Amino acid sequence: MRFTIGLAQCCHRQDEDAAALVARFADEAQKASVDLLVFPESLMSPLGESTQAFFTAAQPLDGPFARAADAIAARHGLWMVYTVNEANPDGKPFNTAVIVDDAGVRRGAYRKMHLFDAGDKRESDRMTAGDKLFEPVDTPFGKLGLGVCYDLRFPEVARHAALAGCGLMLYPAAWVDGPRKAEQWKTLLAARSIENEMFVAGVCCVDEDRIGRSCAFDPMGIELASGGSAEELVTCRIDTGALDAVRKNMPVLEHRREDLYR
Repeated sequence: MRFTIGLAQCCHRQDEDAAALVARFADEAQKASVDLLVFPESLMSPLGESTQAFFTAAQPLDGPFARAADAIAARHGLWMVYTVNEANPDGKPFNTAVIVDDAGVRRGAYRKMHLFDAGDKRESDRMTAGDKLFEPVDTPFGKLGLGVCYDLRFPEVARHAALAGCGLMLYPAAWVDGPRKAEQWKTLLAARSIENEMFVAGVCCVDEDRIGRSCAFDPMGIELASGGSAEELVTCRIDTGALDAVRKNMPVLEHRREDLYR
C-alpha cells in the first residue's frame, strides 16, 4: 500500500483560531495529494498559555473544536490525527490525540500517558495522565499507532503497538528546545522504527521554545522526510510493502524472550 502522509508543522498565530489553522493545513494537504494529515501536540490549546487559561479552554471530545476538525477532515477527504485539550469532569484536562477518517468519523483517541515533569516544566500541574495504551486502529494504510511527545522516550509504547500489528507509529509533539534536544528527537524516532521494524513519524509544532524538525523514518531507520524550524507541511510517501520484507529478513519480534522479560 502506497500513500502520502503530511506532517503539519504549525505555529499558532494570534489572529487565527485552532480550527482555522486546521483548515489552512487541510487545504494545503489536499493540494499536495496527502492521504493522512497529522498535527502536533497542543494543537487546540498551546502549552504556552497560563494554567488557568488552559483549564478554561478545555472541551469534551464532542465539543466545538473536535466537531470542526472532524468536519474539515470530511470536507477535504483526509484521514487526520489532531490533538485536543480534553475536558475532564474529575480534574485537570487530558492531553488527547484523535484519529478521524476521511468521512469525518472518529476512529480512535489516546490520552497521553507520560507527563513531562522535567527541568522547569511540570505537565502534571495542568494535565491528568491517561491510563491506557493505545490499541492500533485499522485504516486503509494499515494499522496506525499513537504516542504523544514524551511517550517517545518510553519504548514500551511503540513495542506494544508493534506487537498489535502496527505498521506506522505517529508521535504528535511539542518537543521542548534545549541542548541536544533536536538530536535526541530524531535519534529516538529512528530507534523506535529500527527496534520495531515499522514506519515512525513525529510532528512537532514551531511555537516559541519548540523545535519543529518533523520527520519520518522507514523500518530500517532511514529518514524519509525532514522539516526545518519554521512552519511548513512536510510530506512523505510511504510504501507499507516494505514491512514484510524487513520483518522476514530480521524477525526481531519473533525472537523476543518472553520467558525472561515482558
